Amino acid sequence: MREMDLNIFNVLDEMEDMVQNSKRVMGKVLINEEALLEYLDKLRTLLPEEIHQAKWLSKERERLIQEAHDESERILTNVQEEARRRVDDSEVAKQAKESAEEIITQSKRLAKEIKSGAAQYADEILLKLESNISQSLTIINQARDELNEMK
Repeated sequence: MREMDLNIFNVLDEMEDMVQNSKRVMGKVLINEEALLEYLDKLRTLLPEEIHQAKWLSKERERLIQEAHDESERILTNVQEEARRRVDDSEVAKQAKESAEEIITQSKRLAKEIKSGAAQYADEILLKLESNISQSLTIINQARDELNEMK
């Protein structure tokens, strides 16, 4: 788990401890308003970094896709150049053409696999991020609801 995740979870754990260790009056929990607001401020400072990381992952995914595309173009250019050099001899040209087609097929398959893997990786990270943010928001909303009930 990344350090940022630990920081968010540490703040949430501290908030939970505060709620559990607070005074209770007639089934209600009395929470130190200043302490709760400090925890909320801490969470606000941590969450934008999570969002920044999600944007970075998206850009990284695009970069990986572009690299795969560039690599397949480079391979294709190399194959075409090799094919032109072998045009003089028909048998060599035939073999070069077959080899070029195989390399093109392989490079397209590789590029597709890289794109798919990058997209899957980014999706998994974004799903984890969405879950973490959702959990954090649920806890924050519960805390706010409890504060509103005490008004």
